[in-house]
Amino acid sequence: MTSSFGELFRITTFGESHGPAVGVIVDGCPPRLALTRDEIQFDLDRRRPGQSRLVTQRDESDQVEILSGVFEGHTTGTTLAMMVRNADQNPGAYDHLRDVYRPSHADWTYRAKFGIRDHRGGGRASARETIGRVAAAAIARKLLRTALDVEVLAWVSQVHDIDTDVDPSEVTLEAVEADPTRCPEPAAAARMTEAIDKARKAGDSLGGVVTFVIRNAPAGLGEPVFDKIDADLAKAMISLPASKGFEIGSGFNGTRLTGLEHNDPFEPGPDGVPVLATNNSGGVQGGMTSGNDIVGRVAFKPTATISSEQKTTTVDGEATTLAAKGRHDPCVLPRAVPMVEAMALLVVADHWLRQQATDVLPHLAP
Repeated sequence: MTSSFGELFRITTFGESHGPAVGVIVDGCPPRLALTRDEIQFDLDRRRPGQSRLVTQRDESDQVEILSGVFEGHTTGTTLAMMVRNADQNPGAYDHLRDVYRPSHADWTYRAKFGIRDHRGGGRASARETIGRVAAAAIARKLLRTALDVEVLAWVSQVHDIDTDVDPSEVTLEAVEADPTRCPEPAAAARMTEAIDKARKAGDSLGGVVTFVIRNAPAGLGEPVFDKIDADLAKAMISLPASKGFEIGSGFNGTRLTGLEHNDPFEPGPDGVPVLATNNSGGVQGGMTSGNDIVGRVAFKPTATISSEQKTTTVDGEATTLAAKGRHDPCVLPRAVPMVEAMALLVVADHWLRQQATDVLPHLAP
């Protein structure tokens, strides 16, 4: 089993939902990058549970501890290790699940693969594992901002059948963080809140879509064959818990256009660098960044743990029903926003370092 992601900027996460702690090992961060604990904590605070009635009420402050790799406020170039202790763990709350498979969870597939499973909140299959990703990505965020002024921002663009169609170039962090839904359009956010509350009270859950934008990424990141940057973004996003779909640029809607309608025309730009008049390609062409904003969307299913009664089986194969107890998100979307940002940051940081490592000679005229 691997818990690692990335090539040059490489992370390895560890820990279980109701174990003593979760955390991450980060390899490949360059030395002398100014970094504070507060910069990492900011993103963890956006991911943590209990921040509103719309999410799980597990009471975790998720305070990060930097164990290695930082000295006198700067990265040393050596391995970074970070840990968050699980303060509000309550394994006993999951005793009723010891011999029962939860519908649409990893319970059965985990047991089929390993012959054993951790029933305490899902173990490694729990979204609590993403703490390590978000902590590592906070370092990638600082690296990309310092080196390239790259900005990565995500927001909730759909909950159930409630959509918002904001311009990705105009969304701000302040607008996203202004509402607990993390939807930057106030009218849609209010409707989303009402829908999530209704589902929670009914013992049900809702899914939706998180949209993200990567601004100021330089042209040429990525590879033309297997390691296309959009392919790596797809893997990154689909690796998130509860994610079920990914698209970039026009995505599936692009299939409704003709080639003439869909193609992004080139226009002359400064210093002879062409610019695209439109961005149906979503900032990626041929697996490499075009210099335009990279825009993508990630679909998340309704939370699998619900308090309504469902049909299932015991580990012995006997039919039974389950009305799950414990604390869960009635909608994962608000807390998925920093997770989506994290995976985008990790991919771009890794590809930028790979480009630095391979592009050692100036481009020569043919």
